[in-house]
This record gives sequence, structure tokens and C-alpha cells, in this order.
Amino acid sequence: MSIFKSMDVSASGLTAQRQRLDIIAENLANVHTTRTTQGGPYQRKSVIFRSRPAEDNFASLLNTPEKVEVSHVVQNSEGMRPEHDPGHPDADEKGMVQYPNVNPVSEMVHLMLASRAYEANVAVLRAGKSMANKALDIGR
Repeated sequence: MSIFKSMDVSASGLTAQRQRLDIIAENLANVHTTRTTQGGPYQRKSVIFRSRPAEDNFASLLNTPEKVEVSHVVQNSEGMRPEHDPGHPDADEKGMVQYPNVNPVSEMVHLMLASRAYEANVAVLRAGKSMANKALDIGR
């Protein structure tokens, strides 16, 4: 595998983790959103990754690493938190308000994991850059 292929794989990981970080930030920003344009409380979103070959020919499928990309973003409507707050504008006739199914502690753990994965991909890119520079220095 060439240095540039490994850098390409790392770049795809950076892009995927950035999208994951964006979704986590959206979840955290909407932890108290009880009314959305679709109606009802905000629903927690998750990113689903998938891998794809780094190249399209058959020989590359045998020994080439795969890139990662975001397959799709899913919404989870289970686990909404009902709370009794009769003064809230979104309360039902019993005074119950449906709050989003976003757990800030869990989201922060996911945020740290995505951040570490992003940092790992940056480290691989830096190592590839360093190797390419060392290879160029050999020719001098």
C-alpha cells in the first residue's frame, strides 16, 4: 500500500468523524427541545458508518484497506423522557411534557470517542506526510 492510499483512507475517516461530531453537537444543542418543525420533541440522531473499497478494481479488493463513510443518519424515537410540568407550553392535558431522548453524559462519551478517532486519523496523516518528506530527502 502506498503512502498516498493510507492518507486517502485517513482523510475519509476524518470526514466521517467530522460528520459524527456535527451530529453529536446537534444532539447536545437540542437536549431540551420539546417542539420541532416536524412536531413533537427532538429525536436523538446517530451516524451509521460503512466501509467501501479504496479503489474500484478487483485486484485492489484483495489487499487494499477500505475507506469509511457515513451511510446514513438515523433518528431514534424511543426513550422520550416524560416529565410533569403543567406550566410548560408543550404540556398535555395531564401536565406531562415529552423531552428528547438525549442523555448529555452519553453524548459527551460519544463526543470524546469521535474526537479521539479524529485525532488518530490526523496522526496517520502526519506520519504519512513525514514519510513522504523523508523519502524526498533521500533523493537530495
